[in-house]
Amino acid sequence: MKLAGFNHVTIRVRDLRRSLAFYRDVLGMTLVHLGRTDAYLDGGGAWVCLVEKAESDAQEKAAGVDHVAFSIAESDFDAAVQQLKQHGVTIVRGPVLRGQGWTVNFLDPDGTQLELHTGNLAKRMEVWR
Repeated sequence: MKLAGFNHVTIRVRDLRRSLAFYRDVLGMTLVHLGRTDAYLDGGGAWVCLVEKAESDAQEKAAGVDHVAFSIAESDFDAAVQQLKQHGVTIVRGPVLRGQGWTVNFLDPDGTQLELHTGNLAKRMEVWR
């Protein structure tokens, strides 16, 4: 598998407005998109998504890292998915076209969710406009 680098991190937050103020005003990240329950920010090329999880979201109510995504070239994507399957990796979503890029979400041995994604923040924002 040939990773092309870090793609993005999605962080579960309890209060989107409070967290947005921290990432934007304290860390100096640029707000790219604000939705009802999510916000996308750019911090010098590092793409961060904040996603608000209500206390009633039983499985994902804890704040913290939701998943970490790695960039991969679209030409390498199918082979990477096959490699994950060959190694018996648990795939939790995909492969699916999402945000104008192919994505597959899977678990590492400790249950941390990881993602391979062929898109970028600019392509994702085309979907939101």
